[in-house]
Amino acid sequence: MSETNSAADVAAPHRYTAAMAADIEARWQDFWDAEGTYEAPNPTGDLADNPELAAKPKKFIMDMFPYPSGAGLHVGHPLGYIATDVFARHQRMTGHNVLHTLGFDAFGLPAEQYAVQTGTHPRISTESNIENMTAQLRRLGLGHDKRRSFATIESEYYKWTQWIFLQIFNSWYDADADRARPIAELVAQFESGERPTPDGRDWSALNAAERADILGDHRLAYASDAPVNWSPGLGTVLANEEVTADGRSERGNFPVFKAKLRQWNMRITAYADRLLNDLDGLDWPEAIKLQQRNWIGRSEGARVAFPVDGAGDITVFTTRQDTLFGATYMVLAPEHELVERIIPAAWPESTHPVWTGGHTSPAEAVTAYRKQAAAKSDVERQAEAKDKTGVFTGAYATNPVSGEQVPVFIADYVLMGYGTGAIMAVPAHDARDFAFARAFELPMRCVVQPSDDRGTDASTWEDAFASYEAKLVNSANDEISLDGLGVVEAKAKITDWLKEHGVGEGTVNFRLRDWLFSRQRYWGEPFPIVYDEEGIAHPLPESMLPLELPEVDDYSPRTFDPDDADTQPETPLSRNADWVNVTLDLGDGAGPRNYRRETNTMPNWAGSCWYELRYLDPNNADKLVDPAIEQYWMGPREGQPTGGVDLYVGGAEHAVLHLLYARFWSKVLHDLGHVSSAEPFHKLYNQGMIQAFVYRDSRGIAVPAAEVEERDGAYYHQGEKVSRVLGKMGKSLKNAVTPDEICGEYGADTLRLYEMAMGPLDVSRPWDTRAVVGQYRLLQRLWRNIVDEESGEVTVVDAEPGEETLRALHKAIDGVGGDMAGMRLNTAIAKVTELNNHLTKAGGPLPRSVAESLVLLVAPLAPHIAEELWRRLGHTDSVVHQDFPVADPAYVIDETVTCVVQIKGKVRARLEISPSITDAELETLALADPAVVAALEGAGIRKVIVRAPKLVNIVPA
Repeated sequence: MSETNSAADVAAPHRYTAAMAADIEARWQDFWDAEGTYEAPNPTGDLADNPELAAKPKKFIMDMFPYPSGAGLHVGHPLGYIATDVFARHQRMTGHNVLHTLGFDAFGLPAEQYAVQTGTHPRISTESNIENMTAQLRRLGLGHDKRRSFATIESEYYKWTQWIFLQIFNSWYDADADRARPIAELVAQFESGERPTPDGRDWSALNAAERADILGDHRLAYASDAPVNWSPGLGTVLANEEVTADGRSERGNFPVFKAKLRQWNMRITAYADRLLNDLDGLDWPEAIKLQQRNWIGRSEGARVAFPVDGAGDITVFTTRQDTLFGATYMVLAPEHELVERIIPAAWPESTHPVWTGGHTSPAEAVTAYRKQAAAKSDVERQAEAKDKTGVFTGAYATNPVSGEQVPVFIADYVLMGYGTGAIMAVPAHDARDFAFARAFELPMRCVVQPSDDRGTDASTWEDAFASYEAKLVNSANDEISLDGLGVVEAKAKITDWLKEHGVGEGTVNFRLRDWLFSRQRYWGEPFPIVYDEEGIAHPLPESMLPLELPEVDDYSPRTFDPDDADTQPETPLSRNADWVNVTLDLGDGAGPRNYRRETNTMPNWAGSCWYELRYLDPNNADKLVDPAIEQYWMGPREGQPTGGVDLYVGGAEHAVLHLLYARFWSKVLHDLGHVSSAEPFHKLYNQGMIQAFVYRDSRGIAVPAAEVEERDGAYYHQGEKVSRVLGKMGKSLKNAVTPDEICGEYGADTLRLYEMAMGPLDVSRPWDTRAVVGQYRLLQRLWRNIVDEESGEVTVVDAEPGEETLRALHKAIDGVGGDMAGMRLNTAIAKVTELNNHLTKAGGPLPRSVAESLVLLVAPLAPHIAEELWRRLGHTDSVVHQDFPVADPAYVIDETVTCVVQIKGKVRARLEISPSITDAELETLALADPAVVAALEGAGIRKVIVRAPKLVNIVPA
């Protein structure tokens, strides 16, 4: 018989079993819903007018937005949800007004791909998935304020996503004020002449298209023709963060190519410094901060102009401007906009044969190489490949410090996504430039004195010499000499010279690129943008929001041969002519006009950039969020200078995606005065992952883990030996265990306890269904300590507990409370177990005060059984809002502690003494101990070092 249906259950009709757990859990979940137990009140107006809320500290606790998958939950998914629930429950019991809720991030590719395959509308499948997932989560007893839940696909929600987009579109970044400002203020500057137009004409002399182009160069949301990651197999473009290291789409594993398309972008780069600096005030894991710092990638250097006859300047960014005299060639990214302008009709006479790639003209060579480079990801292009590839453009640029004509190449190891998309190549002192120069037989000049014996003739070197410590050599012209200077001095001197001669200046560069914000999909938020007959973009007025998705016959973007880079997107929305082409009066005084709607949709990240704000005020149809409510839950306060959510729990995989994007949106909204918080999430906690064993047969195919048998240390499936490795849990690996299975076998409280007891929350751990029974037995012992299994009567007595029990109880209270506050939930459970075992061994009925304290300790961890026991103990109010027990310090401190007495570093005695003993008292006791006296053998004492109450160290004379 199973653990949950044994003969003992029949003999003890009131024993805690899975069946009883199911009944208890269902009843209390219904009760909590009916009573609104977890509903967190909002302030109404100023907090001073809300004395009850003003008297309570608040706590806003969030989990990362779940996506409603059709596969439902496996036991790995709720790990973080259970942890935040335990923490939230403990915070309620310690007097906090707790906001804890959960919604669904429901736009995105999975539902769209399912719609393409089946013809099912994405909304239908998504809402079905939400219903299923909601039922699974409810069964776990999570204490969410359900009034505040929503899905991003609800028009009432994405109305405000579109509204925020328009705030960003209608804003520009004022570098002088270091904040975003309304675009109308920029227009006013142009109109008044305070800010000149790029070509010096009056604003009134410009036509509408010219004005739109100028404003587009400043808007925080703008459309541009730019190199993008194009995935023909998905029929859409992807952000850099959505492309894997091997140049394929994160979803679908399709090849990704570089292509130039007109796309919407967010000017997140304007906030690079603030995004970097404000990390210091956040309580985040250092590893996540480091990832964001590296992704933003701030570096100081100089911009230098290399003139090209008849084509203007090639501008490079370099952090080693001190090595300018060593630049012997240049390299542009294949996508660089100057390439077409600088290539001559024919190869110059001096062209080295190896530079041409075997092509008859520069144009032919460049076209062929660009196609080759487009098939590689940025990661592949930057890999330290042995063979460097590239081709000569046929053009030469002038080195501004040496006056030399240097050939200009294109090569895939230079990216448009960093710096200016162009480099000055100093092959003697850069490993990649060295390899390229060797491959193309280009000259090398030593300008940094080697610290070894290789000499200064770089043509004889085996590799580049790079150093920030060495002195400069061979770096002088008629006006300036860097010879003999260190790197820091040389950089400063050459930077001043460049600025003085108008060919460069010191500057700061960032690795961070603007956020590509367009997707060629159906299942996403429509852009609230229309284009007039001149192609000028116009924002929809707020009265026309939400702009809802139309019905379409075909949900798929037009996909292509995954390996064909020479294709153009065709979106599902573009095929609905009645929706695309409209006559509207935008209220701008122009009257009704013909417009064309934007047919791209927003990326799936859009809805999760601001959802913390919607939780605060989910039914507000007039404002993004009520200012007083936002200030209460998220406003700056002591220890949280930029405001934000008090605790945000989720996976580390979103470090440079969702977390960076949400920070950007929060800062824009803060600058424009819509919110008081400049950061969305003050404290971040990354939970680990629940892993599971994957079993594979001889073909390498995963077999159902539930059907595998272990015999003599080996594993078999249907008689065939299989391999076993620890991996992710999931449907495709046939090792998923659903929470429904565990709840059915043991109850939700057991599942909650097991997931929290498996190990520290921030590390990954393997799932073992066989070990779940340990927590089930803990709950059975807890039940048995309070309820008679035969009669069902409560067995507690109104008697005072003994001192030993009081000490065990108050140590547990002290330890469990601290562990819950610190998210050390595995050790909290260990302390509860230790207390419960002590009470079991002590025998006899529990004193009521001990039983009630025990139930309160358990309540955040196993809320259903705690609620049931609390009611059976005679209480009519819910355990959820009871005060968490407070430890009596007198019982927490041990009666005695062990003091070690050392002589010459060797332990000679151990004394059991009072924790409050003084140094003088302890020294006297130690010197009088017989073992110490014998060990000294009459020798005098030079020094006694006392560290009461744990250590005495005696140094003989």
